[in-house]
Amino acid sequence: MQIAVTFRHMETSDPLRDYAEEKLERVKKYIEEPIDAQVVMSVEKKIRHRAEVSLVAKGVTIKGSEETNDMYAAIDAVVDKIERQLKRYKEKLKNHKPSSGRERQIRKSIFAAESFEESGKEPVIVRSHSFPVKPMSVEEAVMQMDLMHKDFLVFTDDESEDINVVYRRKDGNYGLIIPQAS
Repeated sequence: MQIAVTFRHMETSDPLRDYAEEKLERVKKYIEEPIDAQVVMSVEKKIRHRAEVSLVAKGVTIKGSEETNDMYAAIDAVVDKIERQLKRYKEKLKNHKPSSGRERQIRKSIFAAESFEESGKEPVIVRSHSFPVKPMSVEEAVMQMDLMHKDFLVFTDDESEDINVVYRRKDGNYGLIIPQAS
């Protein structure tokens, strides 16, 4: 487990760093290696102690933050929150039937805005990224999207094997886009 600890608006403290690393060792049992953890500890107005943790492991990103009047309590609370999220994630994965290796590759491209304004020219691709899309249910896709703190997620429906998109609406609900062949 790779753990990076950052201190903001406070003195660097080895006991706090060791305490955070020791507490984060608890989450190893819920998630597969390799795990990258980013811990940010900050103090605002000398009384608000804030601990933020971001975990990334095998396509799963989990974030949490807590604020108390004691940094050790903030670390305990945020690790407890992360642990609850991971338990819930593992439980949903356990209840979900395993995929039979039917992953698809998706390619994401980002175009430069200027390339659309100039008439007669092809759009310029600024960045491109490919990633596997594993089959999952709509409920699992919503959970995965929430865990990653994203506004949308492209996934393969485990029943129909079609590519779908689930997204967060402005009213707080979720939307589902199911393409239909014409």
